[in-house]
Amino acid sequence: MKQDTFVDLYTREGEELLRCRRENPQHLPWNAYPRPQLRRDNWTNLNGIWEFQVSASGRKPEKFEEEILVPFPPQSLLSGIHRDVPEEQYLFYRRMFRVDEMTGTRVILHVGAVDQMATVWVNGAMVGEHIGGYEHFSFDITDVLTGGGEQELVIRAVDHLSNHILPYGKQTAKRGGMWYTPVSGIWQSVWLETVPETYIEKLQIETGADWAEFKVQMAGKLQDARTGTVSVVTPEGEIAAEFTDGRNRVEFPEPRMWSPEDPWLYECTIRVGEDQVRSYFALRTLTIEEVDGHQRLCLNGEPYFFHGILDQGYWSDGLLTPADPVCFENDVLAMKELGFNMLRKHIKVEPDLFYYACDRLGMIVFQDMVNNGDYNFIRDTALPTVGLKKKNDRNMHKDPQTRKAFLAGMEQTVAQLKYFPSICYWTIFNEGWGQFDGTGAYHRLKTMDDSRFIDTTSGWFFGSESDVVSEHVYFRPFKVHETDQPLVLSEFGGYCLAVEDHIFNPDKSYGYRTFKTAEDYQNALIEMYETQIVAAVKKGLCGAVYTQVSDVEDEINGLLTYDRKTCKVKKEAMKQIANLLMTEIGRNG
Repeated sequence: MKQDTFVDLYTREGEELLRCRRENPQHLPWNAYPRPQLRRDNWTNLNGIWEFQVSASGRKPEKFEEEILVPFPPQSLLSGIHRDVPEEQYLFYRRMFRVDEMTGTRVILHVGAVDQMATVWVNGAMVGEHIGGYEHFSFDITDVLTGGGEQELVIRAVDHLSNHILPYGKQTAKRGGMWYTPVSGIWQSVWLETVPETYIEKLQIETGADWAEFKVQMAGKLQDARTGTVSVVTPEGEIAAEFTDGRNRVEFPEPRMWSPEDPWLYECTIRVGEDQVRSYFALRTLTIEEVDGHQRLCLNGEPYFFHGILDQGYWSDGLLTPADPVCFENDVLAMKELGFNMLRKHIKVEPDLFYYACDRLGMIVFQDMVNNGDYNFIRDTALPTVGLKKKNDRNMHKDPQTRKAFLAGMEQTVAQLKYFPSICYWTIFNEGWGQFDGTGAYHRLKTMDDSRFIDTTSGWFFGSESDVVSEHVYFRPFKVHETDQPLVLSEFGGYCLAVEDHIFNPDKSYGYRTFKTAEDYQNALIEMYETQIVAAVKKGLCGAVYTQVSDVEDEINGLLTYDRKTCKVKKEAMKQIANLLMTEIGRNG
């Protein structure tokens, strides 16, 4: 049987990274502060070259025979490894570091994400473990550091992808079609920071239309030290206030509301004891209101059309990890130039810097939870596609361990992302993937965050409680049906165009309708929007998510190629569509 021939595609940022490393082997990738909502000055980037070894044994290898560029997963081009890692094998990472020049009392090790299970040792002492491939974790390593000189850091990762218990997204051992090359091991930044003996461990900022409430959680020996100050920079000047019992509420007589058209962020500084951190927040409201006989999703009290595009977050040279954080900014700006105001972050949790880019640049995010559980093509795709979408989900995916893992992942996702203002909408289950007890999951999520819209079942298997009715429509025209809830077309389109010299898999392609010329492709895309989507807005449609930002492996249905080097559509035509959509809902785009 003939094997597919895959083409190595580099983004411009990937090419620049390789050039920088050729000129300076000490050049650090991802050299940007990783946590924009809790910033300190004294930090050290531990990305770069690490020793690397794949082993069948969970014991630390006696020697490491390879090198890997962190934070890129070993399956990626940019890692320098670029090969599959057998499932259930252990991935060992090792590097030396120094803390001589770092000031502060406590040293905290931060790891952005490791797929799927990680164990960490410093100077031979195990400092902690973490389960889950999409969450940040950190350990206080102060007490295991030696006096001076070099310290040893070892991280072991193991991936149990095929048991489908832990959330895994679009990864599969046998990639192809809408399923992608799996990743293992470290895929986000590793870094150190020093803090005072008593320090701010967590900062929570809740907001409304004209107020912000701050809550600090302290760590260290004097955890009851909960008095301090907050200073907020506003367009009218600085507002300063004191904390009482770790809490503070600030009101704004002239609030400036966040939106894609005016993404204003309030910068703030929090001081408690010897610790000081910088952060930011935004003021915006999300409500459901009846307008012209339809239930509408409203931003800042006004009906808003969420003109979106599916964002899978895959990169031709780094897989889950782009070559540089600026890639996030470039994607956001590219989609804004095409008139989009929303990205549906599809079945992936990104590094914080992605959401910070959306906050700063004005891009709404519809955030998916990451699926787990078994997938069945007939049950989960074929039959619902032809219309069999009603199903009681209480007895679906009954395994208690799998259910527990999904809910834990959902809770961790919300805790990690809750304070990014660009996120306006949570999606719990996508197309029945791992779906169970949707109503129970909806109420559980509401207790964690009742400030955003919740789409319980995106696409099909309706019947659970949800804030919206969410449809996926491919292969046929979209038609609005009567509903007493806001209606969102959460996936549609997926038109395909192959661009020569920018194709990952020349032997196979995947998508929903294929065109041979750029002209035919764009004409069909514009016609679909004009005849189906624009017309549906007056009938109650509140948002639509086109598939997708970029090609991904076999999929050639992106508006950008997989390497992000070519845009397949004309910006002016896409902008006109965006203006039509906002005009139809009663706003000027």
